[in-house]
Amino acid sequence: MFKNSLYIPFLLILLPSCFVAKDYQQPSDVIDESYYRTDLLSEDSVTMADYSWREVFTDPTLAAYIEEGLAANIDIRTALQKVLAAQAYYKQGKWGQLPTLSGTGQATHQELSKNSQFGSFFDGGITQYEVSVGFSWEADIWGKIRSQRRAFEATYLQSVAAHQAVKTRLINDIANLYFRLLALDQQLELTNETIDNREQALETTASLKIAGIVTEVGVKQTEAQLFTAKALKVDLQRDLHLTENALAILLARSPEEISRGRLEEQSLPEEFSIGFPVQLLRNRPDVFAAEYGLINAFELSNVAKTNLYPSLSITGTGGIQSLELDQLFSLNSAFANVISGITQPILNGRKLKTQLEVAKTQQEQAYLNFRNTILNAEKEVSDALYNFHAAKEKEGLLKQELDAYKVAIEYSEELLDNGIGNYLEVITARENALNSEIKLINTKYTQLESLTNLYRSLGGGWQ
Repeated sequence: MFKNSLYIPFLLILLPSCFVAKDYQQPSDVIDESYYRTDLLSEDSVTMADYSWREVFTDPTLAAYIEEGLAANIDIRTALQKVLAAQAYYKQGKWGQLPTLSGTGQATHQELSKNSQFGSFFDGGITQYEVSVGFSWEADIWGKIRSQRRAFEATYLQSVAAHQAVKTRLINDIANLYFRLLALDQQLELTNETIDNREQALETTASLKIAGIVTEVGVKQTEAQLFTAKALKVDLQRDLHLTENALAILLARSPEEISRGRLEEQSLPEEFSIGFPVQLLRNRPDVFAAEYGLINAFELSNVAKTNLYPSLSITGTGGIQSLELDQLFSLNSAFANVISGITQPILNGRKLKTQLEVAKTQQEQAYLNFRNTILNAEKEVSDALYNFHAAKEKEGLLKQELDAYKVAIEYSEELLDNGIGNYLEVITARENALNSEIKLINTKYTQLESLTNLYRSLGGGWQ
């Protein structure tokens, strides 16, 4: 019976590790193939996300800012440090199945009682010299060490994906702030022209009052319109200043003036493809970061399960040992011992079972986070698509509206010059035309912003 018991550790080693630790399977219910709630159905797997950001953002000034941001941005550099830390743990996990080795060199001296068993023999004292190597190894019977290694790997890949997600967000933010500056520039240019026109209109109105064509009310209304335009200019200059500061921070610069192009120089693609929803699993960094979080939680659940089963460990020590220093390196000084043992948890205050229950709840939380990340990704794609097409349709309507207001201004001014029209109609038409032009510029910006958001939502930018 004693001889047979010696084979038990080796039989345990031969048991398949998948007996306890299971392999991860991607959940099948995380993708909703509803085509992002759009009629723009994809005919192939080509998507905007497959293109480099350099092909999407062709403005050379903007491209230079993106390059600078990717190299200097504080968030990018912080995320990179997290990657390096996770990589260190990943390298540690790869060594998990190898034995641990340690070397020791020591000299010990012990004073013995002369009345003790060995005190008189050693004349009251003993000095011993030792050089040894110790090792320890645990057999991965149930797959615990394999699961730990995979958990470290998932954490590392999650940090890499998080770094990529920061890149996509940074590119998106830089582009949107840049386009916002171009829109504000055009609005400010329009407002300055409006101020010049209204200053001239105020002089004209004063002359018309002298001629008895308009009253003081008309003069004051024209003057009020001039102040309205000047107040709008103040708002636009403030927005420009704040937007420049925000963009400078993304570039890791102190707040400063930002050079840029013009809004009308920006081009919009005639066609673009969004691919299939399932492609978010390989294109969106935040999506596969969430899945790596699920994989990590799954593998840690495996580890918690295996802790309930017996573990086999082998430890040993070997080296040289002598009471005389000059005899330390002789063959007679060599020694070695090897110990193998099986440990089965029995009573430990329910700690292992609690760890397993907590690991399972954390795995469910990771799954819910993964599912929620997918839902938000699909929503962002749907929102960006709808915003773009709505802005495109609105642009056509605003152009017609502006044309109508320009005709109304022309007719009302002509009627006023002939002493037939009401000056209030002229003022109203001018104010409406200005608002319409500002809305038209905002609509152009919304289209650029929507396409930038769509590119990020599909997972573009980090490749």
